[in-house]
Amino acid sequence: MNLAVAVTMIIFVLIFLLRMPISIGMIAAGGAYFFINGTDMGSVANHVMNTYYSNYVIIAVPLFIFTANVMNSGKVTEMVFKFASGLSGGRRGALGHVNVLASLIFSGMTGSAIADASGLGKMEIDAMRKAGYDGGFSCAITAASATIGPIFPPSIPLVMYAMLSGASVGALFLGGMVPAFLICIALMIYVTIISKIRNYPSEEPIPFKQFLRFTLEAIPALLTPVILLSGIYTGIMTPTEAGAVAAIYVILVAFFIYKQMSLKDLLNIVKDTVKDSGSVSLMIGAASVISYIVAREQIAASLGELVLSMTSNPYIFLLVVNVIILILGMFIDTSTIQLVFV
Repeated sequence: MNLAVAVTMIIFVLIFLLRMPISIGMIAAGGAYFFINGTDMGSVANHVMNTYYSNYVIIAVPLFIFTANVMNSGKVTEMVFKFASGLSGGRRGALGHVNVLASLIFSGMTGSAIADASGLGKMEIDAMRKAGYDGGFSCAITAASATIGPIFPPSIPLVMYAMLSGASVGALFLGGMVPAFLICIALMIYVTIISKIRNYPSEEPIPFKQFLRFTLEAIPALLTPVILLSGIYTGIMTPTEAGAVAAIYVILVAFFIYKQMSLKDLLNIVKDTVKDSGSVSLMIGAASVISYIVAREQIAASLGELVLSMTSNPYIFLLVVNVIILILGMFIDTSTIQLVFV
Protein backbone atom coordinates (compact mmCIF):
# COMPACT_ATOMS: atom_id res chain seq x y z
CA MET A 1 0.00 0.00 0.00
CA ASN A 2 1.52 3.33 -1.06
CA LEU A 3 1.38 6.60 0.88
CA ALA A 4 -1.39 8.15 -1.22
CA VAL A 5 -3.75 5.20 -0.69
CA ALA A 6 -2.97 5.08 3.04
CA VAL A 7 -3.68 8.81 3.48
CA THR A 8 -6.87 8.46 1.42
CA MET A 9 -8.13 5.67 3.67
CA ILE A 10 -7.23 7.55 6.87
CA ILE A 11 -9.03 10.72 5.75
CA PHE A 12 -12.07 8.74 4.66
CA VAL A 13 -12.29 6.91 8.01
CA LEU A 14 -11.82 10.14 9.99
CA ILE A 15 -14.59 11.92 8.11
CA PHE A 16 -16.82 8.87 8.58
CA LEU A 17 -16.14 8.91 12.34
CA LEU A 18 -16.94 12.64 12.42
CA ARG A 19 -20.33 11.76 10.88
CA MET A 20 -19.87 14.09 7.95
CA PRO A 21 -21.72 13.34 4.68
CA ILE A 22 -20.16 10.34 2.96
CA SER A 23 -19.91 12.22 -0.34
CA ILE A 24 -17.80 14.96 1.30
CA GLY A 25 -15.57 12.27 2.76
CA MET A 26 -14.99 10.66 -0.63
CA ILE A 27 -14.23 13.99 -2.30
CA ALA A 28 -11.80 15.00 0.46
CA ALA A 29 -10.08 11.60 0.43
CA GLY A 30 -9.86 11.64 -3.36
CA GLY A 31 -8.49 15.18 -3.35
CA ALA A 32 -5.74 14.14 -0.93
CA TYR A 33 -4.82 11.19 -3.16
CA PHE A 34 -4.55 13.34 -6.28
CA PHE A 35 -2.58 16.05 -4.44
CA ILE A 36 0.00 13.55 -3.15
CA ASN A 37 0.36 11.92 -6.57
CA GLY A 38 0.40 15.24 -8.42
CA THR A 39 -2.49 14.13 -10.62
CA ASP A 40 -4.04 16.65 -13.01
CA MET A 41 -7.50 17.33 -11.55
CA GLY A 42 -8.74 18.50 -14.94
CA SER A 43 -8.21 15.04 -16.42
CA VAL A 44 -10.06 13.47 -13.48
CA ALA A 45 -12.99 15.87 -13.87
CA ASN A 46 -13.06 15.15 -17.61
CA HIS A 47 -13.11 11.40 -16.87
CA VAL A 48 -16.02 11.78 -14.44
CA MET A 49 -18.04 13.94 -16.84
CA ASN A 50 -17.50 11.72 -19.87
CA THR A 51 -17.94 8.43 -18.03
CA TYR A 52 -20.94 9.17 -15.81
CA TYR A 53 -22.70 12.52 -16.24
CA SER A 54 -22.82 12.34 -20.05
CA ASN A 55 -24.63 8.99 -19.95
CA TYR A 56 -28.17 9.30 -21.34
CA VAL A 57 -29.51 6.60 -19.01
CA ILE A 58 -28.79 8.67 -15.89
CA ILE A 59 -31.58 11.10 -16.85
CA ALA A 60 -34.03 8.36 -15.90
CA VAL A 61 -32.99 8.66 -12.23
CA PRO A 62 -34.53 12.12 -11.52
CA LEU A 63 -37.59 11.13 -13.54
CA PHE A 64 -38.15 8.05 -11.37
CA ILE A 65 -37.51 10.14 -8.24
CA PHE A 66 -40.11 12.67 -9.40
CA THR A 67 -42.64 9.90 -10.08
CA ALA A 68 -42.04 8.46 -6.60
CA ASN A 69 -42.47 11.88 -4.97
CA VAL A 70 -45.79 12.43 -6.75
CA MET A 71 -46.95 8.98 -5.67
CA ASN A 72 -46.04 9.77 -2.07
CA SER A 73 -47.82 13.11 -2.07
CA GLY A 74 -51.45 12.13 -1.53
CA LYS A 75 -54.09 9.47 -2.02
CA VAL A 76 -52.00 7.00 -4.00
CA THR A 77 -50.49 5.32 -0.94
CA GLU A 78 -53.94 5.03 0.63
CA MET A 79 -55.36 3.50 -2.57
CA VAL A 80 -52.54 0.96 -2.76
CA PHE A 81 -52.96 0.04 0.91
CA LYS A 82 -56.72 -0.51 0.52
CA PHE A 83 -56.22 -2.60 -2.61
CA ALA A 84 -53.61 -4.77 -0.85
CA SER A 85 -55.97 -5.11 2.13
CA GLY A 86 -58.61 -6.52 -0.18
CA LEU A 87 -56.14 -9.11 -1.48
CA SER A 88 -55.00 -10.19 2.00
CA GLY A 89 -58.07 -9.99 4.22
CA GLY A 90 -59.52 -12.91 6.16
CA ARG A 91 -56.35 -14.68 7.28
CA ARG A 92 -54.25 -14.61 10.43
CA GLY A 93 -51.65 -11.87 10.29
CA ALA A 94 -53.50 -10.25 7.40
CA LEU A 95 -52.04 -6.79 8.02
CA GLY A 96 -48.54 -8.24 7.81
CA HIS A 97 -49.43 -9.68 4.39
CA VAL A 98 -50.95 -6.33 3.42
CA ASN A 99 -47.68 -4.69 4.39
CA VAL A 100 -45.67 -6.97 2.09
CA LEU A 101 -48.10 -6.85 -0.85
CA ALA A 102 -48.45 -3.07 -0.64
CA SER A 103 -44.66 -2.73 -0.76
CA LEU A 104 -44.48 -4.97 -3.83
CA ILE A 105 -47.17 -2.94 -5.60
CA PHE A 106 -45.73 0.41 -4.56
CA SER A 107 -42.20 -0.61 -5.59
CA GLY A 108 -43.53 -0.94 -9.14
CA MET A 109 -44.23 2.80 -9.05
CA THR A 110 -41.24 4.20 -7.18
CA GLY A 111 -38.19 1.93 -7.54
CA SER A 112 -36.84 3.00 -4.18
CA ALA A 113 -36.81 1.51 -0.67
CA ILE A 114 -36.82 4.97 0.89
CA ALA A 115 -39.87 6.05 -1.12
CA ASP A 116 -41.62 2.81 -0.19
CA ALA A 117 -40.89 3.12 3.53
CA SER A 118 -41.69 6.83 3.71
CA GLY A 119 -44.87 6.55 1.63
CA LEU A 120 -46.46 3.47 3.18
CA GLY A 121 -44.46 2.98 6.38
CA LYS A 122 -46.35 5.18 8.83
CA MET A 123 -49.74 4.03 7.56
CA GLU A 124 -48.75 0.36 7.78
CA ILE A 125 -47.11 0.55 11.21
CA ASP A 126 -49.98 2.56 12.72
CA ALA A 127 -52.57 0.10 11.37
CA MET A 128 -50.64 -2.93 12.63
CA ARG A 129 -50.01 -1.55 16.12
CA LYS A 130 -53.65 -0.49 16.43
CA ALA A 131 -54.70 -4.06 15.53
CA GLY A 132 -52.50 -5.54 18.28
CA TYR A 133 -49.21 -6.33 16.51
CA ASP A 134 -45.92 -5.79 18.32
CA GLY A 135 -44.23 -2.50 17.51
CA GLY A 136 -40.93 -4.24 16.78
CA PHE A 137 -42.51 -6.73 14.38
CA SER A 138 -44.49 -3.98 12.64
CA CYS A 139 -41.36 -1.88 12.06
CA ALA A 140 -39.25 -4.89 11.06
CA ILE A 141 -41.65 -6.21 8.42
CA THR A 142 -42.12 -2.68 7.05
CA ALA A 143 -38.37 -2.18 6.70
CA ALA A 144 -37.85 -5.65 5.23
CA SER A 145 -40.65 -5.34 2.67
CA ALA A 146 -39.37 -1.90 1.61
CA THR A 147 -36.20 -3.59 0.31
CA ILE A 148 -38.29 -4.97 -2.56
CA GLY A 149 -38.29 -1.41 -3.94
CA PRO A 150 -34.72 -1.42 -5.35
CA ILE A 151 -35.21 -4.90 -6.86
CA PHE A 152 -38.62 -4.78 -8.53
CA PRO A 153 -38.74 -2.61 -11.67
CA PRO A 154 -38.56 0.31 -12.17
CA SER A 155 -35.53 0.21 -9.89
CA ILE A 156 -33.25 3.23 -9.51
CA PRO A 157 -30.24 1.09 -8.43
CA LEU A 158 -30.74 -1.13 -11.51
CA VAL A 159 -30.70 1.97 -13.72
CA MET A 160 -27.45 2.99 -12.03
CA TYR A 161 -26.02 -0.49 -12.61
CA ALA A 162 -26.99 -0.35 -16.29
CA MET A 163 -25.27 3.02 -16.62
CA LEU A 164 -22.06 1.67 -15.07
CA SER A 165 -21.90 -1.74 -16.73
CA GLY A 166 -23.51 -1.06 -20.08
CA ALA A 167 -26.09 -3.77 -19.44
CA SER A 168 -29.60 -3.53 -20.85
CA VAL A 169 -31.99 -1.74 -18.50
CA GLY A 170 -34.89 -3.82 -19.80
CA ALA A 171 -33.01 -7.07 -19.17
CA LEU A 172 -32.09 -5.95 -15.65
CA PHE A 173 -35.70 -4.99 -14.92
CA LEU A 174 -36.87 -8.37 -16.18
CA GLY A 175 -34.22 -10.11 -14.07
CA GLY A 176 -35.34 -8.21 -10.97
CA MET A 177 -38.89 -9.54 -11.07
CA VAL A 178 -38.18 -13.12 -9.98
CA PRO A 179 -36.08 -12.28 -6.87
CA ALA A 180 -38.61 -9.57 -5.93
CA PHE A 181 -41.47 -12.08 -6.03
CA LEU A 182 -39.37 -14.66 -4.15
CA ILE A 183 -38.63 -12.12 -1.39
CA CYS A 184 -42.33 -11.25 -1.24
CA ILE A 185 -43.30 -14.94 -0.89
CA ALA A 186 -40.60 -15.56 1.73
CA LEU A 187 -41.76 -12.57 3.80
CA MET A 188 -45.38 -13.69 3.62
CA ILE A 189 -44.40 -17.19 4.79
CA TYR A 190 -42.48 -15.58 7.66
CA VAL A 191 -45.49 -13.40 8.56
CA THR A 192 -47.73 -16.50 8.57
CA ILE A 193 -45.40 -18.42 10.91
CA ILE A 194 -44.85 -15.52 13.34
CA SER A 195 -48.56 -14.67 13.36
CA LYS A 196 -49.44 -18.23 14.42
CA ILE A 197 -46.70 -18.35 17.07
CA ARG A 198 -47.69 -14.98 18.56
CA ASN A 199 -51.42 -15.42 17.94
CA TYR A 200 -51.81 -12.20 15.97
CA PRO A 201 -55.42 -11.34 15.03
CA SER A 202 -57.25 -12.31 11.85
CA GLU A 203 -58.91 -9.58 9.81
CA GLU A 204 -62.44 -9.78 8.49
CA PRO A 205 -62.57 -10.40 4.72
CA ILE A 206 -63.47 -7.29 2.76
CA PRO A 207 -66.85 -7.64 0.95
CA PHE A 208 -66.49 -8.18 -2.79
CA LYS A 209 -68.27 -4.94 -3.69
CA GLN A 210 -65.95 -2.95 -1.46
CA PHE A 211 -62.89 -4.74 -2.88
CA LEU A 212 -64.14 -4.00 -6.39
CA ARG A 213 -64.42 -0.31 -5.47
CA PHE A 214 -60.89 -0.33 -4.02
CA THR A 215 -59.62 -1.98 -7.21
CA LEU A 216 -61.29 0.57 -9.49
CA GLU A 217 -59.91 3.42 -7.40
CA ALA A 218 -56.40 1.94 -7.50
CA ILE A 219 -56.32 1.13 -11.24
CA PRO A 220 -55.03 4.58 -12.35
CA ALA A 221 -52.10 4.26 -9.94
CA LEU A 222 -51.51 0.59 -10.78
CA LEU A 223 -51.18 1.48 -14.48
CA THR A 224 -47.97 3.41 -13.77
CA PRO A 225 -45.63 0.37 -13.73
CA VAL A 226 -47.58 -1.13 -16.64
CA ILE A 227 -46.86 1.96 -18.76
CA LEU A 228 -43.21 1.96 -17.71
CA LEU A 229 -42.48 -1.71 -18.30
CA SER A 230 -44.60 -2.22 -21.41
CA GLY A 231 -42.98 0.81 -23.03
CA ILE A 232 -39.50 -0.55 -22.32
CA TYR A 233 -40.11 -4.22 -23.18
CA THR A 234 -41.96 -3.52 -26.43
CA GLY A 235 -39.11 -1.29 -27.56
CA ILE A 236 -41.39 1.70 -28.02
CA MET A 237 -39.49 3.74 -25.43
CA THR A 238 -36.07 3.81 -23.84
CA PRO A 239 -35.98 3.68 -20.01
CA THR A 240 -35.42 7.45 -19.93
CA GLU A 241 -38.36 8.11 -22.25
CA ALA A 242 -40.51 5.69 -20.23
CA GLY A 243 -39.56 7.59 -17.08
CA ALA A 244 -40.64 10.87 -18.70
CA VAL A 245 -43.97 9.39 -19.85
CA ALA A 246 -44.59 7.95 -16.37
CA ALA A 247 -43.82 11.32 -14.78
CA ILE A 248 -46.34 13.08 -17.04
CA TYR A 249 -48.90 10.32 -16.44
CA VAL A 250 -48.71 10.54 -12.63
CA ILE A 251 -49.14 14.32 -12.81
CA LEU A 252 -52.32 13.87 -14.87
CA VAL A 253 -53.58 11.19 -12.47
CA ALA A 254 -52.85 13.34 -9.41
CA PHE A 255 -54.46 16.46 -10.89
CA PHE A 256 -57.47 15.16 -12.80
CA ILE A 257 -58.37 11.71 -11.42
CA TYR A 258 -57.50 11.77 -7.72
CA LYS A 259 -57.65 15.59 -7.60
CA GLN A 260 -55.13 15.55 -4.78
CA MET A 261 -52.58 18.06 -6.05
CA SER A 262 -52.38 21.82 -6.53
CA LEU A 263 -49.79 23.83 -8.45
CA LYS A 264 -48.17 24.70 -5.12
CA ASP A 265 -47.89 20.99 -4.27
CA LEU A 266 -46.36 20.31 -7.69
CA LEU A 267 -43.80 23.07 -7.16
CA ASN A 268 -42.84 21.58 -3.78
CA ILE A 269 -42.49 18.15 -5.38
CA VAL A 270 -40.23 19.59 -8.07
CA LYS A 271 -38.10 21.24 -5.36
CA ASP A 272 -37.84 17.94 -3.45
CA THR A 273 -36.93 16.13 -6.67
CA VAL A 274 -34.18 18.64 -7.43
CA LYS A 275 -32.78 18.21 -3.90
CA ASP A 276 -32.91 14.41 -4.08
CA SER A 277 -31.45 14.32 -7.59
CA GLY A 278 -28.72 16.75 -6.55
CA SER A 279 -27.79 14.48 -3.65
CA VAL A 280 -27.63 11.49 -5.99
CA SER A 281 -25.56 13.45 -8.52
CA LEU A 282 -23.12 14.57 -5.83
CA MET A 283 -22.83 11.00 -4.61
CA ILE A 284 -22.19 9.79 -8.17
CA GLY A 285 -19.43 12.36 -8.65
CA ALA A 286 -17.82 11.61 -5.29
CA ALA A 287 -18.01 7.84 -5.73
CA SER A 288 -16.66 8.07 -9.27
CA VAL A 289 -13.54 9.73 -7.85
CA ILE A 290 -13.03 6.75 -5.52
CA SER A 291 -13.83 4.41 -8.41
CA TYR A 292 -11.07 6.12 -10.43
CA ILE A 293 -8.61 5.52 -7.59
CA VAL A 294 -9.72 1.90 -7.17
CA ALA A 295 -9.19 1.27 -10.89
CA ARG A 296 -5.84 3.09 -10.98
CA GLU A 297 -4.48 1.20 -7.96
CA GLN A 298 -6.04 -2.07 -9.18
CA ILE A 299 -7.66 -2.58 -5.77
CA ALA A 300 -10.71 -4.36 -7.21
CA ALA A 301 -8.46 -6.74 -9.15
CA SER A 302 -6.47 -7.49 -6.00
CA LEU A 303 -9.65 -8.20 -4.04
CA GLY A 304 -10.87 -10.44 -6.85
CA GLU A 305 -7.63 -12.40 -6.83
CA LEU A 306 -7.84 -12.72 -3.05
CA VAL A 307 -11.36 -14.14 -3.21
CA LEU A 308 -10.47 -16.46 -6.09
CA SER A 309 -7.48 -17.73 -4.14
CA MET A 310 -9.90 -18.81 -1.42
CA THR A 311 -12.23 -20.72 -3.76
CA SER A 312 -12.81 -21.43 -7.44
CA ASN A 313 -16.44 -22.40 -6.88
CA PRO A 314 -18.61 -19.71 -8.55
CA TYR A 315 -21.37 -20.08 -5.94
CA ILE A 316 -18.95 -19.64 -3.05
CA PHE A 317 -17.45 -16.67 -4.89
CA LEU A 318 -20.88 -15.02 -5.19
CA LEU A 319 -21.59 -15.79 -1.53
CA VAL A 320 -18.32 -14.12 -0.45
CA VAL A 321 -19.07 -11.09 -2.65
CA ASN A 322 -22.54 -10.82 -1.10
CA VAL A 323 -21.08 -10.95 2.41
CA ILE A 324 -18.60 -8.19 1.52
CA ILE A 325 -21.37 -6.03 0.05
CA LEU A 326 -23.56 -6.72 3.10
CA ILE A 327 -20.82 -5.48 5.42
CA LEU A 328 -20.12 -2.43 3.25
CA GLY A 329 -23.85 -1.69 3.16
CA MET A 330 -23.78 -1.08 6.92
CA PHE A 331 -21.58 1.97 6.33
CA ILE A 332 -21.95 3.05 2.70
CA ASP A 333 -25.05 3.62 0.55
CA THR A 334 -25.98 1.53 -2.48
CA SER A 335 -24.95 3.95 -5.22
CA THR A 336 -21.46 4.36 -3.74
CA ILE A 337 -20.90 0.60 -3.56
CA GLN A 338 -22.08 0.24 -7.15
CA LEU A 339 -19.86 3.03 -8.47
CA VAL A 340 -16.78 1.75 -6.69
CA PHE A 341 -17.13 -1.98 -7.36
CA VAL A 342 -19.09 -2.34 -10.60
